[in-house]
Amino acid sequence: MITKVKQLFAQVDMTEGTPWEKIVAFTIPMLIGNIAQQLYNTVDSIVVGRYVGDNALAAVGSASPILNLLLVLFVGIAMGASIMVSQYFGSRDRENLSRTIGSTITLTAASSLLLMVLGAALIRPVLILLNTPESILDWCASYLFILLMGIAGVAYYNMFCGILRGLGDSLSALVYLLIATVLNIILDVWFVAGFQMGVAGVALATVIAQLASALLCLLKLRRMTHLFDMKRSYLKPHRENILTVLRLGLPSGITQAIFSLAMVVVQSLTNSFGELVIAANVIIMRVDGFAMMPNFSFGTAMTTYAGQNVGAKQYDRVHQGAKQGTLIAAGTSAVITGLILVFGRYLMAIFTNTEELVILSANMMGILAVGYIAMAVTQSLSGVMRGAGDTMTPMWISLATTVAVRVPLAYGIAYLTRTPELPNGRYECIWLSLLCSWVLGAVITVIFYRIGKWERTSKSLAFSQNV
Repeated sequence: MITKVKQLFAQVDMTEGTPWEKIVAFTIPMLIGNIAQQLYNTVDSIVVGRYVGDNALAAVGSASPILNLLLVLFVGIAMGASIMVSQYFGSRDRENLSRTIGSTITLTAASSLLLMVLGAALIRPVLILLNTPESILDWCASYLFILLMGIAGVAYYNMFCGILRGLGDSLSALVYLLIATVLNIILDVWFVAGFQMGVAGVALATVIAQLASALLCLLKLRRMTHLFDMKRSYLKPHRENILTVLRLGLPSGITQAIFSLAMVVVQSLTNSFGELVIAANVIIMRVDGFAMMPNFSFGTAMTTYAGQNVGAKQYDRVHQGAKQGTLIAAGTSAVITGLILVFGRYLMAIFTNTEELVILSANMMGILAVGYIAMAVTQSLSGVMRGAGDTMTPMWISLATTVAVRVPLAYGIAYLTRTPELPNGRYECIWLSLLCSWVLGAVITVIFYRIGKWERTSKSLAFSQNV
């Protein structure tokens, strides 16, 4: 029994075996983890909304976009570390694998300290600059301050998970996330309902839960001495490793930041259509969060798969896995699309009893439904390119379709459809523009994948050689 458990939590070597079986086995734990993460965030909102009030809920919601922007650096570090680790693991380069992990641990420590100092000083000025209502300003500030003081837990959890995924271990990260989710729920209720700590209680619960999961990840890594060395000497910052981590990872972080800013711009257009459309958009985005999870999970799996096989110089196997993984991801999204089209109205009814809002949300979700298949293609092939070391191409594609297509198209359709009865244009522009950007993104991604810049990049990268 103990042997079977150890095998279950062992790292997955994706350079051997049937590609699609390895990809699916690696993806499933991440998919469950993403669902848990979504529930993790949802519970925070439910607890604070029910036990503190609407203003407290608004404070947490207003602080979230700011926190997401602050976490961009850590998202980049985790992505860069995952790519490098997967390639060194694939090439069986123990020395550079050990050096990369050690340098990344030190880089995360320095970044956490910098963000703690700068964040604490800038929280209130930024909130004021964003016209945060006076009624929730103090709550927003205290919520962000506590999260920033404990930012190391979030940072190290994301970074350690990136390393574990690079080593082919997605199950351990899932288990630790599930533990953190349960702990967060217990502490949320205890601090907020029991100790009446309000918004501060939710933030403190999150910090403790994330720190616990980070420590569990660290203990797991310390037991993987058969793959790499975690000695004090490897914690010394290695300039080339750190620069490569940032070069590979920051494009993903920057993409997320600009995407968030673009969403803010489109939100102002959404607000112009009134409360009903705003409410419909909130419902759709909540459903979208779950519908998009398989795509993101397959994308991350493809990054690890490509990284390990590029490290092993098995380029034919990379192409084989890219085809199989993309087809499975698209098939999964096709099933989700069918479910949305058939049961869309029932899904929307979970969030509201207002019949008009249910119908509007279901109809607009129907516009987006087929787009999830396109996103499956985009995420899978982008994952392959990132795993090979070409993180810039997916970034430029994402930025082009989001900033140059989605935002102008949304405002353009709204402008062209204005009538005396609809002075702001047709509200469908919000979701039509998103669908068009998704489909165009898939087409461009397929083209650039076939051009093969990612393959040439992987062969020229210094860290894919034995440096």
